[in-house]
Amino acid sequence: MSEPHFILPQKQEKPKFVLCVTFSENGDTITGDSSGNLLVWGKGTNRISHAVQGAHEGGIFALCMQRDGTLVSGGKDRKLISWDGNYQKLSVVRFQNSFGPVRTVAEGKGDVVLIGTTRNFVLQGTLSGDFTTITQGHTDELWGLGAHSQKSLFLTCGHDKQIMLWDATSHRPVWNKVIEDPAQSAGFHPNGSVVAVGTLTGRWFVLDTETKDLVTVHTDGNEQLSVMCYSPDGNFLAIGSHDNYIYIYAVNENGKKYSRIGKCSGHSSFITHLDWSVNSQYLMSNSGDYEILYWIPTACKQVVSVETTRDLEWATYTCTLGFQVFGVWPEGSDGTDLNAICRSGDQKLLATGDDFGKVHLFSYPSSQFRASSHAYGGHSSHVTNVTFLHEDSHLISTGGKDMSIMQWRLL
Repeated sequence: MSEPHFILPQKQEKPKFVLCVTFSENGDTITGDSSGNLLVWGKGTNRISHAVQGAHEGGIFALCMQRDGTLVSGGKDRKLISWDGNYQKLSVVRFQNSFGPVRTVAEGKGDVVLIGTTRNFVLQGTLSGDFTTITQGHTDELWGLGAHSQKSLFLTCGHDKQIMLWDATSHRPVWNKVIEDPAQSAGFHPNGSVVAVGTLTGRWFVLDTETKDLVTVHTDGNEQLSVMCYSPDGNFLAIGSHDNYIYIYAVNENGKKYSRIGKCSGHSSFITHLDWSVNSQYLMSNSGDYEILYWIPTACKQVVSVETTRDLEWATYTCTLGFQVFGVWPEGSDGTDLNAICRSGDQKLLATGDDFGKVHLFSYPSSQFRASSHAYGGHSSHVTNVTFLHEDSHLISTGGKDMSIMQWRLL
């Protein structure tokens, strides 16, 4: 289009961006711009036939022409405004601050309107103003993921300081809680009654799964806590930190009481993954310099005897380095390409999440060099974590920059 031939009042600057466009029934083009103006361009011309200046305070992000000819606009001012055929206001709905600005508007069945916001909420309601949350998402990088051991529940936590417990059956949040620090990691107690959440600051929180009440808060070091891992018998918690230490806690009263036993030192780089042995007596760890170490955590002692560690059964397999999993590494990859790995409960499958937005499914064990796998796309960013839900019904994957949570059915 050539330059529009119209003169704005002097105090109105020329808008910088056209942010959205839709069409009316008679073929006019309607645009919303970054200055909050609604402009109607006559059919097939570059002339503006009508302008509603300052229709919104700030940019208009979304326009939706409804079946009955009502125009609905949504903007940075968190308002949803409906307009009649002559561009007169019919109704205004304003959303609360916590939802963020309106980013997209769509028409549902009947008089239902669906709204997507910049804080990753999806709301549904009517133009008379009653909106309910269908779902909500994270708004910053997402790394922490844990699955409940007995129910179809899982927990995510991210750098937006939000912790969310999800019901995998209804795909809806059960509860969410905001903590004081950006969160990085999560692990459920084997009985599912509590969940531990590690942050970027060395603080970690234990929350009651039912009530989301805070059970306890501790601090270990002042760096990122990458792994929170309870022992299978529920008597210990191992915490892997970016300060190269693994902190070991004794756990009592079904996850309600914690006392520090000590810290395992031996890694010369940050801890990335941890797994407990089935008998809760040994711990396997990986670090940023691609080292695998084995520990007797109750004594915080390293195990160097290959005979001891070779035949151990591991309760989980999340370590990306190990004899049972080295086939999952693609050719020519560097050690940071694979962010997460998880073995299914029946010990037949391995899922991985990588820096190329892919979730891969391998057979377990995967000890042939460059083993074959199925690759699944969907994430638009690196896949930060993967976990199987209890009974292996589904797999959950989390994206980093795309902040999305995907649920995959196992066939």
